[in-house]
Amino acid sequence: MTFQAYLDIFRNRRIGAMLTLGFASGLPLALTSGTLQAWMTVEGLDIKTIGFFSLVGQAYIFKFLWAPLMDRYTPPLLGRRRGWLLATQIGLVLGIAGMAFCPPREALWMLAALATLVAFMSASQDIVFDAYSTDVLRAPERGVGLRSRCLATGWRCWCQAGWRCGWPTACWAGSRCTC
Repeated sequence: MTFQAYLDIFRNRRIGAMLTLGFASGLPLALTSGTLQAWMTVEGLDIKTIGFFSLVGQAYIFKFLWAPLMDRYTPPLLGRRRGWLLATQIGLVLGIAGMAFCPPREALWMLAALATLVAFMSASQDIVFDAYSTDVLRAPERGVGLRSRCLATGWRCWCQAGWRCGWPTACWAGSRCTC
């Protein structure tokens, strides 16, 4: 594939839509992991409570359990893929908006329930996004999308390692890994 052909893929409307959806799909994960933990730290909650909230992300590990149901059943509007995308987006908007009104000190259990809802909706959106991108993109375009996601994930992990372990350690580890 020539460099020009590679650039033409990114000018494609389908790729642009997938990049936007991929970005939107990753934001709730960051919210329910690092951002939520930082908020709870600033609010002065104990480390045990903050550590317990890391379990919210388990929805991503178990998403294979409900993925067949999302593929089997079709919401009443917009068809199977776009209908589920709309449903998960509505659930995410409501869940994230609800989290904004739940201070960790006063409404910890409500915040936990909403964070779990957001993680579940985000994992569900990830399922639908993967299926939708397979339906919409042609085979050469799928490879570009996968590589972009892989690079974005690697960059995120590298930044987390840099903040937690120090940049020299992260650079050394990053130099040993490839996507």
